[in-house]
Amino acid sequence: MKSCVWQQASNATDITLDQAHAALEAAAKKAQEIQTKMDIAIVDAGGNLKAFARMDGAWLGSIDIAIKKAKTARYFDMPTGEIGKLSQPGKPLYQIEVSNGGLISFPGGVPIKNAQGTVIGAIGVSGSTVENDHTVADAGANAAQSGGGRGVTGKQ
Repeated sequence: MKSCVWQQASNATDITLDQAHAALEAAAKKAQEIQTKMDIAIVDAGGNLKAFARMDGAWLGSIDIAIKKAKTARYFDMPTGEIGKLSQPGKPLYQIEVSNGGLISFPGGVPIKNAQGTVIGAIGVSGSTVENDHTVADAGANAAQSGGGRGVTGKQ
């Protein structure tokens, strides 16, 4: 019984599989609405891949970019576009993208927070313009936070 209590407590600060799938579903829906084909990655609180979807026809080269955008957003708990602003020549984070095995410092990565505002994971999206990537990522992050979407584990 103690393991069940521990497991529930640990999930309070980590994205659940249902939340990750809700983010994927919402992001893919938004991508379809704006007529783009995206690679969508969700990482957990530790920056580990939790869920991934490659829409039919999405670029193969964007797979790695989507994953790195999600990791970057989680590592620094801010949207990747904000990191990009801080990493320009002469700015305080110049060349940060070469750290941590390679980061992405342009829009399309967004932290995912729980209802209390704690970062529980992140989403990274790639396959279109950076503006579209950010729009799709934002839709996914909002869905994960609200707990929307269909459950894949039998929980809602």
